[in-house]
Amino acid sequence: MARQQEEVKCPEGLPGWLATFADLMSLLLTFFVLLLSFANMDIQKFQDMMGSIKEAFGVQVMRKQADYIAFSPSQYERKNVALDKDSRLLLGMILKIKAMIDQDQELKKNVDIAPDDEGVLIRVDSGMMFDPGSAELKPGAKKILDHVIKLLKEHNFDVIVRGHTDDIPVRSAKYPSNWELSAARAAAALRYIVEKGGINPSRLKAVGYAGTRPLVPNTSEANRAINRRVEFYFHRPRVEGW
Repeated sequence: MARQQEEVKCPEGLPGWLATFADLMSLLLTFFVLLLSFANMDIQKFQDMMGSIKEAFGVQVMRKQADYIAFSPSQYERKNVALDKDSRLLLGMILKIKAMIDQDQELKKNVDIAPDDEGVLIRVDSGMMFDPGSAELKPGAKKILDHVIKLLKEHNFDVIVRGHTDDIPVRSAKYPSNWELSAARAAAALRYIVEKGGINPSRLKAVGYAGTRPLVPNTSEANRAINRRVEFYFHRPRVEGW
């Protein structure tokens, strides 16, 4: 005789605990998605901030072998910047200089900056500070020199003032060559910083390079205008003489 098996019927729908478990998993997934989105947002903000100073840390001031200096981040290996105390101070100065330049259209047109491992270089078009063939400060020079004074008062950095000309010889009774002219321009800027700003002269140095350190080849008037410049190199104080 055939044995009739009883049918076992399961209750319809999911068990109550499984619904609660599914809700919990959904909430946890949502929570972690939110955490991930916040983390990505913070990273993006950090990248945006670093991007604003990428050019500052990416460009290395380096002397090429032959006849001119190139400032191209693609030609040189970038160095990692260790944000120790000195690096943070340098970073603060760089950001302050960039803000100073960005707030003034004349400075944006005539001033560049180029940091390195020891400090930061402010490069100024000499036409903003001097008339051709002259070492007398123009009224517009006061603007940049006053900023230099302010930076020296707020930061423990020394400054080397560097005068540069193009390759066209200058001949006058006062300046027989570009060496005298470039040195006189650097000295005039230094003298203003000392007399008007009350800066200790031991923190300053003036150097004239004439046309020996061009940024670009002297092959056109536009390039020569780039090479005619005054530089202010802010660097950490050195124990030994410089």
